[in-house]
Amino acid sequence: MEFSAAPSPDKPADNQTGPVRYSHPARYARPVLIAGVGGAIVCLVLLGIIFLLDSFNSTVYSVGGKNINDATDEARQIRDLYAGARIGAVVFLIASALAAAAAAVALVRWGKNGSFAADDGGEDVGFDALTGR
Repeated sequence: MEFSAAPSPDKPADNQTGPVRYSHPARYARPVLIAGVGGAIVCLVLLGIIFLLDSFNSTVYSVGGKNINDATDEARQIRDLYAGARIGAVVFLIASALAAAAAAVALVRWGKNGSFAADDGGEDVGFDALTGR
């Protein structure tokens, strides 16, 4: 019995039949959409926490009769305490929102109506046909 790497005429090689699904944009759209929405939610929660901490620090600083808007070094340090986290959260929020929007567009464009979802030939099969009843 001889074995060869070439496909036989009655059984073609797997990579020669059917569409290549690995490069289709809708294949990665759902995970990107989930990650984008999750990242946006985390950033919104982080920005809310930063706002609450800033408000708390300003209130505690103002209890002694000082003003948070003064030009003193201490007031400036309190104002700038969460500046890096705030800027990072806003940048990541924008990136997450853009990724989620792009993934949603890809799902709408190629997800259900495109060739990606039509792998079964479009035949609707009911539950009774699947169970054999």
